[in-house]
Amino acid sequence: MYNLNELGFDHSYQELVKDTPYTVGRVAKSANGIYLVYSVKGSIHCEVSGKFFHHAEHARDFPCVGDWVLFDYTTTDSKGIIHQVLERKSVLSRHAAGEKQQEQLIAANLDTVFLVSALNNDFNVRRMERFLTQVYESGASPVFILTKKDLCEDVDEKLRAVEEIAIGLPILTVDALHNEGMDQLTPFLHTGKTISLLGSSGVGKSTLINRLLGEEVQKTQSIREDDAKGRHTTTERELFLLPDGGIIIDTPGIRELQLWSTEDAASQTFQDIEELEGQCKFRDCHHRSEPGCAVKKAISSGVLSEERFKSFRKLQREAKFLDLKKKYGTQRATRIQAEKLLKGKW
Repeated sequence: MYNLNELGFDHSYQELVKDTPYTVGRVAKSANGIYLVYSVKGSIHCEVSGKFFHHAEHARDFPCVGDWVLFDYTTTDSKGIIHQVLERKSVLSRHAAGEKQQEQLIAANLDTVFLVSALNNDFNVRRMERFLTQVYESGASPVFILTKKDLCEDVDEKLRAVEEIAIGLPILTVDALHNEGMDQLTPFLHTGKTISLLGSSGVGKSTLINRLLGEEVQKTQSIREDDAKGRHTTTERELFLLPDGGIIIDTPGIRELQLWSTEDAASQTFQDIEELEGQCKFRDCHHRSEPGCAVKKAISSGVLSEERFKSFRKLQREAKFLDLKKKYGTQRATRIQAEKLLKGKW
């Protein structure tokens, strides 16, 4: 039996379910169309109803881990039937692998996302920018968690690199393996609040989960010594209740994140560059050879790094192209992109 409030159910959902004949539950795990749902009736394995399946048009229509659902259940067949997914307050997603224009949901109804990155040889600020862009798109609040500081000889230098991209955001350095700095996470762990972990393989997400839960529930593996990269130890998304209150959702490591976001999300990630653009002499400045360009001035003076600006332009182009694909389809979007590139407007 589960307490809905401890699972994160709050008053904003009360109006949506007050007259429903169904049971309210939260998706804790999903695999091959089977959803493990936590509810006042316990842990129930569910499938979506035939009507639900028939009317679902996109991946976003189906339940994902963290979703609140309405289902019915009889002890006759010991399986629940999901009839509805309640409106999400946030959803973390990515572009699904492959050429198809398809979204892959990671987790829903998150309050905070821990962006986990290791301070070893696999440290990559540009990758972290991509993760941050996707978190801004989700509607959750990002927090940077830097792990494995015991394996890093230049912590302060890497911390400064993260500060350049994490404008106004919390940045915490921890050594979960030796339980150092873990108390910094406490302010984000509250009963009814949901956190998810996002990061590449081998950054220490499973170790963090185990430390927070106080037991070995997630397998961990050592990294490859030659390149400091890890193997996938978490293979599916799963929701856990923390012993001192709060909910945490673990996700598989992501080696390369294809964005599923808008230009607005990219703008939030690069607030510093957005502010500089507003100081340019010309409103339509492309930051190439125009006079009075505040962006080029910031780069030449060392206020803004060339690498960060290139990353901004790259993510901005990706977001623009994604918006075009959603609106017009891949073929027309590619044609529009090519035309803009020829005119120097991309």
